[in-house]
Amino acid sequence: MPDTSSRPNSQEQFERACRSIPGGVNSPARAFGAVGGTPPFIQRGDGPFLFDIDGNQFIDFVGSWGPHILGHRHPAVIEAIKNALETGTSFGAPTVAESDLAELVVELVPSVEKVRMVSSGTEATMSAIRLARGFTGRSVVVKFAGCYHGHVDSLLVQAGSGALTLGTPSSPGVPAGCTADTLVLSYNDVAMLRQAFEEQGDLLAAVILEPVCGNMGCVIPTDEFLRTLRQLCTDHGTVLIFDEVMTGFRVDLGCAQTRLGVTPDLTTLGKIIGGGMPVGAYGGRAEIMDAVSPVGGVYQAGTLSGNPLAMASGLATLTQLRQTNPYDQLEHLASQLQQGLLKAAGDAGVPVQVNRVGSMLTLFFNEHPVTDLQTATASDTERFSRWFHAMLDRGVYLPCSQFEALFVSAAHTPELIDQTIAAASAVMPLLSDPA
Repeated sequence: MPDTSSRPNSQEQFERACRSIPGGVNSPARAFGAVGGTPPFIQRGDGPFLFDIDGNQFIDFVGSWGPHILGHRHPAVIEAIKNALETGTSFGAPTVAESDLAELVVELVPSVEKVRMVSSGTEATMSAIRLARGFTGRSVVVKFAGCYHGHVDSLLVQAGSGALTLGTPSSPGVPAGCTADTLVLSYNDVAMLRQAFEEQGDLLAAVILEPVCGNMGCVIPTDEFLRTLRQLCTDHGTVLIFDEVMTGFRVDLGCAQTRLGVTPDLTTLGKIIGGGMPVGAYGGRAEIMDAVSPVGGVYQAGTLSGNPLAMASGLATLTQLRQTNPYDQLEHLASQLQQGLLKAAGDAGVPVQVNRVGSMLTLFFNEHPVTDLQTATASDTERFSRWFHAMLDRGVYLPCSQFEALFVSAAHTPELIDQTIAAASAVMPLLSDPA
């Protein structure tokens, strides 16, 4: 069992939370359900660190699940939020900050000519799917097993045995009819992709995917897979949607699409675009975006969309990224961590794969390369649980699931990466034999 003796206050607060909040958390990823034990309750963040209510300090590689690429409480971001707060919290009317952030997104992301702000990544993907269907007049949407696009009814589905079939819901409460027009394929499977377009290409409204997966762990697309997908969508008039809620401004200033050299028709954004505030966005070619109300007939609205605090935080974050361009630094730090984890595991005789793109990576307890959901789920989750808790006990805060990516921030230093590798070197021998 995980040792929670150093977190008695967190244990007490978790028990309290469970009495009034389902599972004690407001998002399942926080519950430690995949690893067991009690999550630390966080009091504050500062730079690369988290501090819990028990006084423990952790090197943070979660970064609020991705937004804090600059670290916690970056001075420019905090100052921008404070200034915005002085003017009010929400108006339900246009503000200059909305145009400021929209123009910066259009400048930084070559595929985006117009962008609509929303309040979450789920809203962004839901709206992009509706827009693609309205623009094309078609109904069927392709997604890939292991790609998560928020808790949208039509996208809460995954393939069974990698079969080319119409999906069935993977969550209670999602009627079968909601997923009847969702086709689920295997990530990186070019043959299956070609087959889908041969059989149903003229019915496909959109294909949505994470251009670099983070929600089955970090899984990297092949160049052939992405370029074939782009060409098939072009040939059949299908809208290609890159879900860059996680990868947007994370792996490159122009998002994953710039790094990978493949241009989507629509892009969904979140996390970094709000600098830690609740936010989302979707954007793309002007002719598609102009199908959205009030210009076009595809309806989408949100009372708090373009919230002044979120706009200020996002604008400050993206401005800092443009001015400081920390991506070479992030690449170096993440590579240092990747190589250190591989060495620690190799020295201990523990089979692992460490997939990385830019500053996001996942250590899989797996003997074989991880390229899709099937190979990802072959990982040793019990060993991962022991790894997670042993690292947490040594002051390293990692994602609490084998199937998530960790994030390096610009606030991390080579010394902190070395400290993390030293902890890993101490932990890996403890995992050399299955429990």
